[in-house]
Amino acid sequence: MNYESPTQVIPAFTSVPRHVAIVMDGNGRWAKNRFMPRVAGHKRGVEAVRETVKTCGELGIEYLTLFAFSSENWRRPAEEVSVLMQLFLVALDNEVAKLHANGIRFKVIGDLTRFDARLRDKIAASEALTESNTALTLTVAANYGGRWDILQAMNKAQKECVSANREVSEFTEDLLTPYLSMAYAPEPDLFIRTGGEQRLSNFLIWQLAYTEFYFTPELWPDFGRSSLIRAVDSYGKRERRFGRTSDQLAASLGISSDCTSDAA
Repeated sequence: MNYESPTQVIPAFTSVPRHVAIVMDGNGRWAKNRFMPRVAGHKRGVEAVRETVKTCGELGIEYLTLFAFSSENWRRPAEEVSVLMQLFLVALDNEVAKLHANGIRFKVIGDLTRFDARLRDKIAASEALTESNTALTLTVAANYGGRWDILQAMNKAQKECVSANREVSEFTEDLLTPYLSMAYAPEPDLFIRTGGEQRLSNFLIWQLAYTEFYFTPELWPDFGRSSLIRAVDSYGKRERRFGRTSDQLAASLGISSDCTSDAA
């Protein structure tokens, strides 16, 4: 199923976000603060993922997308990259059966061609096992970049049009959106970044056009149930206008508004 963008339609607002996207930042600093190797922070980060998935289920969040490894993370020391790949394999071995038992669908987005065959096969098997689950869709972005996503979508769209002998005079959202990595999910309602940094880092740059942002200084291994609840509570207090004024929003909800705004 393909979802329309908030730039084209006005989505219904609920106090609990339907889709949460998270940049899990701070594993290395968490370990360094404790005079531990960086890998210890990454291992502890897996526990934070487990807790976050559980809490999303409790809150009724339908989609959770986690930025695990960016296309720029290959610049890190080779030893750390190797450890991260091994942790990914171990996590798949240890967690996917549990996800399946709890009705959770598992997806991976990104350019998987740089991963070894064993990891690619494990990802494919995990996705196949859980593809019919509906309780929650957990997406892991691995070797993912927002610009890569847009470019691969354009290339796929162009190739399909050529194979169908259909000429494309210009690209439109309707043409491009079905080829984006996350065409199967609504665009994120809430973006969370831990670790104190306040940037996107090339994550879902197309999909976050109208997403609410939440930045926290908490390092990812310290991000737990109460942390996610605080972020969701903050989201629930936001006024999501999607280009309208506050008065227009209030009228659409059938309530009066004493304050107006012309900001998008």
